[in-house]
Amino acid sequence: MIISTGMADAEEIQEAIDAAREGGCKELAILHCVSGYPAPAEDYNLHTIPDMIERFGLVTGLSDHTLDNTTAITSVAMGAAIIEKHFTLDRSGGGPDDSFSLEPAELTALCKDSKTAWAALGKVDYGRKSSEQGNVKFRRSLYFVKNLQAGEIISHDAVRSVRPGFGAAPMYLDVVIGKRVKTGTAANTPVLLENLQ
Repeated sequence: MIISTGMADAEEIQEAIDAAREGGCKELAILHCVSGYPAPAEDYNLHTIPDMIERFGLVTGLSDHTLDNTTAITSVAMGAAIIEKHFTLDRSGGGPDDSFSLEPAELTALCKDSKTAWAALGKVDYGRKSSEQGNVKFRRSLYFVKNLQAGEIISHDAVRSVRPGFGAAPMYLDVVIGKRVKTGTAANTPVLLENLQ
């Protein structure tokens, strides 16, 4: 069951949820709604959606009566899991909802763009993404710029911060200087911390 919350305040929404539960409803969702036809985007106050999710603990979506898809797609970023829009085959058809309804191409765009927005939300992740792997070469890292014998101490003139980014990060320069290399190292090879003594 889906409850659209147009013109209801928080207390009335809770009363409707309680009534549905008391009536045996086990699967319930609520839609943030502005009962204007059409409704201006600025009336939607989409920050209400995460508050509704926290306050009522239900799957929450948006009943959108704006004239384009921007509000609906933005609602996905605010946590909306359902989007309701009026639909018509022909906006000039003369029906009571036609003037603010989506036509087929707009509905197709809404579905596509909402899925993209949902996928873009992803999860908390600070790691390097698959699309970035090939770009490591554009980062700077530490490279040996002269040949060193096994056991030789690394001096300032033996290391430089250059591209590509396959060596230790430049922030480790002070750690590297003064260490010994475990094995002989050729110029133009990356500095790897595990190869230092």
